[in-house]
Amino acid sequence: VVEAYKQGLRPAVGYELNPWLLCLSNYRAWKAGYHGKVSFLKKDLWKVNLSDCYNVIVFLAPSVKPPLATKLLAELPDEARVVAGRFPFPSWTPSSTLGQGLEQVWAYDMKEVRRVAQSSAERGPV
Repeated sequence: VVEAYKQGLRPAVGYELNPWLLCLSNYRAWKAGYHGKVSFLKKDLWKVNLSDCYNVIVFLAPSVKPPLATKLLAELPDEARVVAGRFPFPSWTPSSTLGQGLEQVWAYDMKEVRRVAQSSAERGPV
């Protein structure tokens, strides 16, 4: 969240349910001088409406990616970009990647993800 803010993304908000990680995130933001500029909220990502988000960054396990992909497709605007760290979305084709190994990230443009998904749905099962 701090890095997103440094890169000019506003607002920069993180969602976390684990109180320890929430506290650690707030501490690190404060220590880096970003207290009051970024926010970490104790909220369930599955219950948050993301329809007004244009930049989403996720660091989640592979098992969470398929249901998250469904949520993001349903809620994000076409102009949104999703960046996944550590693990890609298995059914999406990234518009770009950066890094290698544990440091690799995948970027997805929602308009393109939707176009490919719609095209696949129109072709039907193979």
